[in-house]
Amino acid sequence: MLRLRRTSSLAAVLAADGPAAEQAQKLNLYGQFVGDWEADVFTYPPDGSRHQGQGEIHFDWILEGRAIQDVWMIPRRADRRAEVAVLPVAGNWYGTTIRAYDPTLDAWRIFWIDPATNSYRQQIGHSQGANIVQEGTTDSGGLSRWSFTDITPQSFRWTAEGSMDHGVSWRLFVAVFARRTSP
Repeated sequence: MLRLRRTSSLAAVLAADGPAAEQAQKLNLYGQFVGDWEADVFTYPPDGSRHQGQGEIHFDWILEGRAIQDVWMIPRRADRRAEVAVLPVAGNWYGTTIRAYDPTLDAWRIFWIDPATNSYRQQIGHSQGANIVQEGTTDSGGLSRWSFTDITPQSFRWTAEGSMDHGVSWRLFVAVFARRTSP
């Protein structure tokens, strides 16, 4: 069945040109990622193997510059077809994150939504030295930690880790190495 795309003003009212002036310094913690990225993705199943795929990531300002929204896709749009293998551990992502700075916490509220993998997470994000760390819990009650490290204007590393022993030990599930393709 052919579906016609309806015209909507959502994109126009959602998108913003930059950070809200009153919080610009704090908002640039994630604002530094605004733009388009290509990514090498590595997953680590419990059996000790490693799997690789490619993805793309897009960040932009939303809600009058008070938040950042991003979309993470594995595989890339150009590679998405029915016969593409599902990446172990991660699955095939097509999800979005809303990141909003909360001045009462002096931290970020993070909401990840991925209907493609039926994954939904809430985390709190903050700077930790030169890195950004997001912490939350998993559906099974474990701890989750997603980190941005090795951040430069042209690249970053993102990792997803989990702990089932209240943070005594952490296991790496996914590592993403992103390279900027446009500002």
